This record gives sequence, C-alpha cells and structure tokens, in this order.
Amino acid sequence: MADSAQAQKLVYLVTGGCGFLGEHVVRMLLQQEPQLRELRIFDLHLGPWLEELKTGPVQVTAIQGDVTQAHEVAAAVAGAHVVIHTAGLVDVFGKTSPETIHEVNVQGTRNVIEACVQAGTRFLVYTSSMEVVGPNIKGQPFYRGNENTPYEAVHRHPYPRSKALAEQLVLEANGRKVLGGLPLVTCALRPTGIYGEGHQIMRDFYHQGLRLGGRLFRAIPASVEHGRVYVGNVAWMHVLVARELEHRAALMGGQVYFCYDNSPYKSYEDFNMEFLGPCGLRLVGTRPLLPYWLLVFLAALNVLLQWLLRPLLLYAPLLNPYTLAMANTTFTVSTDKARRHFGYEPPFSWEESRTRTIRWVQAMEGSAQ
Repeated sequence: MADSAQAQKLVYLVTGGCGFLGEHVVRMLLQQEPQLRELRIFDLHLGPWLEELKTGPVQVTAIQGDVTQAHEVAAAVAGAHVVIHTAGLVDVFGKTSPETIHEVNVQGTRNVIEACVQAGTRFLVYTSSMEVVGPNIKGQPFYRGNENTPYEAVHRHPYPRSKALAEQLVLEANGRKVLGGLPLVTCALRPTGIYGEGHQIMRDFYHQGLRLGGRLFRAIPASVEHGRVYVGNVAWMHVLVARELEHRAALMGGQVYFCYDNSPYKSYEDFNMEFLGPCGLRLVGTRPLLPYWLLVFLAALNVLLQWLLRPLLLYAPLLNPYTLAMANTTFTVSTDKARRHFGYEPPFSWEESRTRTIRWVQAMEGSAQ
C-alpha cells in the first residue's frame, strides 16, 4: 500500500547529468524507475538533447549550475529525495590546474553533502573511481581484486587524490542527521575504465588512428590487463543502488562497490581494438614499438614542456608519467559484492555492449566523412 501511494512521487537529482556517464544515468532512470515524478539534471553545460526528454510523463527539470557554488547546489537539492552525484572533473592530462580539480571534485562534493543535510535529503549515491585505489605510482598490480583486497593506494596526481578525498567525505557523511532528524545514507560506486557511446577518449583514439592512416601503434605490452565496464551497466548500477538504498540502509550505507560486468580482461589498446578494429583501424606491432625507458623519458619531457609552455598555450599530451603508469599496470576487478548486497546483474552482455559501442564509432566514422 505504501509503495503504491509513493508511485511517481520521487524527485531525483543527477549532478553532472549531461556528462558521459551522467547522460546514461538520466536515460536509465527515465526508462527504469517507475516511482520517478521529477528528474532534475544539474550541470555546468546543458546538452540540447535534454529537450527531447521533456515530452514524457516524468517532469524533467534542467538546471544550469556549478557544484563549486554552494547556493546553486542547495537550490537544486531542495525537495529532492535522492541525489546521484556524478559531477566531477576528470583530468589526467593536465588540462586544468590542481586547484581547479580539487575545487570541483572535493569542495563540490562537500557542497552536495551539506545541501543534503540542510534540505533533509536522505539518500546520496556518489560516482567514485577505481583510481581511488590505483594503479598506484609504484606500478604494483591489482589482479582480480575486490573491495577488501589490500593494496597500497599512493596518490600524487591531482585527479585520483581528489577522488579519494571526495569518496572519504561521502562515506564519512553516512549516518549524519539531516533536517528532520533522520540519518543520511550514502554509498560510493567505483567504476573501472568506462567505455561505450559518448566516451571521449575512445573518440580521441579513433580520430588519432584516422590521422595516422588507419593505424595505431602499440605502446603497452599485451600482457598488461585492465578492467573495463560498459557505461550502460554502470548507469544501471547507479539506478539500482539509488532504489535499494532506503530498503537496505544498514547493509549498504557507508559502503563502496566496484562497478563490473562481463567485459573481457585485456590490455587497454587491445580492448579498444574490439571496437576500433571493425571500424577499419589496425594496431601495429605485437610488442611495444618503443622501449619502456624511452616512454618514461618522453613522459617526463612532456611534463617539462607543459610547464614551460603553460604561460603561452595549453599543452596536454596523452602521455605523461601518470598515464604511463596507469597504462602499464595491471588493474582488474573480480567481485560479486554488488550482487550480494543489492541484486546487481549487468543488463547488457559483453556482446551487446560491444555491438552498441561499435555502432557508435561507426556513426562517428560516417559523420567524419
């Protein structure tokens, strides 16, 4: 009886709702959450695709705002039952300053938490990252690990450091009293490398391959495995967690969950070729064409050039010491914690995830001609 009375009564807020993952979360909520009455999409840059969503039965409210501005966050959160906080600045290439990364990812998350407390919003789902754990700067592998696997998380790069601090804030906020006296229930989701429709780095690799005559050159040993997860499955895990957090607060509150599916373990480049290969690109070399020591030198040189050129222009190459360590360190996840705690099963198989991503790349191919 209570459930039927609550049907189509819930108000959700998705911060960063126009980002790569955020858009998939928004669309998944509209398809899969029957209790949704209003969906608020909060982002610094609103996408034109939002207009097509406003014709359905759910009220879709687009809010242009900045997570670093506490008053804007507070206004967006007011009256929401659930907040899914996907907003964040993902930058491992040095395009933005460390201060800006911290302001968006850490202070922005603090603003969201405080807004929930002041507004009486009880349920907060945070999009964290595998990079909260690693790979670390020592290059130590994380092989088929889970949420309890011991691993020395050592962060020097601004992005993983900011995500680790933000995740800690979210988990520590679990149990805080919100307006009205009830406890805040929080949890954090840690996707491994997300791929799928709209993935900017996949887009960059595709266009780089086109510029090089349909070729990409191997830079990473094939033996280095990376965990990858399809964006639709990550979006579904967010929707499911948001739905179950109230009913399983004692179990799920303050917990972290890796996002996973049945995508195969491969090197970053070999995995990308699952999509780029059918679109006409080929990976040259069975082993890296450049020795590792030379890559280390070039990565260090890029950092120096970036520092020297910063007053004149933005130089943000794909290769730097952090991305080199990431690419050359095995980091794979094997866990069923999400299934055990809230019944997660990936709705998209590897075959469907692969097909959907290939079609998206092919659509790019058509638009590029």
